Amino acid sequence: MHAAFEKVCALIDAEQDWAVRHSQAIVRIPSVNPKFQRGEGLNREADVQAYLAGILDGMGLGTTRYDVFAGRPNLIASLPGEDETSLMLNGHIDVVPAGEAARWSMDPFSGDIHDGRLWGRGATDMKSGVIAMIAALRAVLKAGYRPRGRVDIHCVVDEEAGGFGAIDAAARFPRCRAGIITETSYGRILPAEGGLEWVRVVIPGRTAHSAWRYTSLYPQPPGLERTPGVNAVDLAAKFLIAMRDLEHDWAMTKSHPLMPPGMNTLHAGVIRGGAFADERGVPAMMENPAITPDCCAIDIDLKFLPNEKTADVRQAFEAFVHRFAQSDDWLRHNPPRVIWELGGLHFEPMNTPVDHPLVQSLAAGRKSLGLDVEITGFVGASDAAHYAAHGIPCAIYGCSGNNAHGMDEYVEIDSITETTKVLAGSIMKWCGIHDA
Repeated sequence: MHAAFEKVCALIDAEQDWAVRHSQAIVRIPSVNPKFQRGEGLNREADVQAYLAGILDGMGLGTTRYDVFAGRPNLIASLPGEDETSLMLNGHIDVVPAGEAARWSMDPFSGDIHDGRLWGRGATDMKSGVIAMIAALRAVLKAGYRPRGRVDIHCVVDEEAGGFGAIDAAARFPRCRAGIITETSYGRILPAEGGLEWVRVVIPGRTAHSAWRYTSLYPQPPGLERTPGVNAVDLAAKFLIAMRDLEHDWAMTKSHPLMPPGMNTLHAGVIRGGAFADERGVPAMMENPAITPDCCAIDIDLKFLPNEKTADVRQAFEAFVHRFAQSDDWLRHNPPRVIWELGGLHFEPMNTPVDHPLVQSLAAGRKSLGLDVEITGFVGASDAAHYAAHGIPCAIYGCSGNNAHGMDEYVEIDSITETTKVLAGSIMKWCGIHDA
């Protein structure tokens, strides 16, 4: 195996321009997720997939393209082999908007190369990773070897808006025994990822004229018969303080060996207070402070640890909301609503053991190249969650770069070559090889 790996790496070195050139080409095809921004020539996900399909067809893989949303196709390619050592390689081709082009040092979709870096929106997040995984399999095949296990390549849409492309692909196609998501990882191996929920807590109140607010705050003389308002925003402020205490408690009492302390946060990202809630718990009137607000909707980004279960976390959070409501006379009889999966967003945790053969196959590749091995956790959310939800052990491993989602995004060109080699080594070690 060592001699075969050296042969594959020599081929990657000799043809390193291949991966750089194709990374550059797809960066130059704007594929902004249309859920964030629509515009002439901006939403060309289908063109990226067509370009990649041409490469994969040329490698002899069978390819399938189908729409997840109208005009937004997933691309699935497969190299037949044994199921027992099958491997899935995943990358997303949608990108976030580039923002104001004038704030970039170059055209955001130029794909310029200078200072050892390839620049442009999607360069590091994560078009270089998509090409690296394809280049890795190409190198193995071109060097004269064929994986014994089936290799599936999933190039998916919509990761930036919740991962609905991967959700569909993971459910639709035969499961592999392991998977690698080639998100940017700076050469680190990431087998663990926390879960993520978007949850809304709707605090109820009772409308009244703001002029009578004092009647709900202070004792009034007998005979003043007015129904006092209940200010949902006031109650929400108390709820936020209580939730901050819960966040601190979870940070101090829960941990995972690969995750930084306190990453399991409760982040109140959107708060809307006002009157006359709709069926979603969102107030219809938010522009008249003379009305006592009868609802306050708090949208929370809830992160939890890789070794926790979604059902347990949901139960614990709902129990907290119930306890909070019991501390207030009004809420005891008018309990808050808890609404899960806002926008359909839900990420299961990933918790692949460090000693899993997939993880060790990536570590072996880095060791063979004389590189350090750092195995840690991923603090964000990725498409790995949607495969882990189907019981597929996964790890994240990808290139190095900077400014993802920011101005002047880039990927280090040398890291594309390095990542391609490590991925090739993992394919060979996990799947096994025989002469083509």
